[in-house]
Amino acid sequence: MFIGHAAVALAAKKLAPEVSLGVLLAAATWLDLVWPILVLAGVEVVRIDPGNTAFTPLDFVSYPWTHSLVLALAWSAAFALALSPWVRGRRALLVLAALVFSHWLLDFVSHRPDLPITPGDSVKVGLGLWNSVAATLVVEGALMAAGVWLYLRTTRSRDAAGRYAFWSLIVFYLAIWLAGQVSPPPPSDSAVAWAGLATWLFPLWAGWADRHRVTTARGSPAR
Repeated sequence: MFIGHAAVALAAKKLAPEVSLGVLLAAATWLDLVWPILVLAGVEVVRIDPGNTAFTPLDFVSYPWTHSLVLALAWSAAFALALSPWVRGRRALLVLAALVFSHWLLDFVSHRPDLPITPGDSVKVGLGLWNSVAATLVVEGALMAAGVWLYLRTTRSRDAAGRYAFWSLIVFYLAIWLAGQVSPPPPSDSAVAWAGLATWLFPLWAGWADRHRVTTARGSPAR
């Protein structure tokens, strides 16, 4: 998934309003933030294979250290532990850990069976939502709509930057998502990885927008 990961980060603001959207988005996309680094290092492998699925031309040949079930769980715990000096409260840390693991769950829904259970495991899983462009557009689009709705119910802009930074981020996400359906395949495997590195900018963008928004009363967590 692509915008599906952003959607769960937006929705999570309802559960942890004290945490910056930038941190929530970093958690939800953490596996994909680490992945291009390992691809460029030659540790994990992706290939351009048009027709691999209907929705994407990418063949995720090997990515056990970021996208195996066991390592996804380990990354979830490590991310929350690493943020514990700055993020206060068990609830918020649990939300961050859950967001990291949600990435694997959403990929399990969208990918063909290419997600390993453990590093080196020959058993790979995936439900294959990407085999249908229409179904992918409906599912991810619905997730994004729900995420934006929940975020907007939880926060409000306190100035123009809060409005424009947020909505420009959403429009940019949607533009990239839809452009993938009309653009030619990437020119090389390394180009995919370099483009993946650029996604590190999204949490920074989200954090900037979130700093210009305030939590509404209805966004406060239940006591």
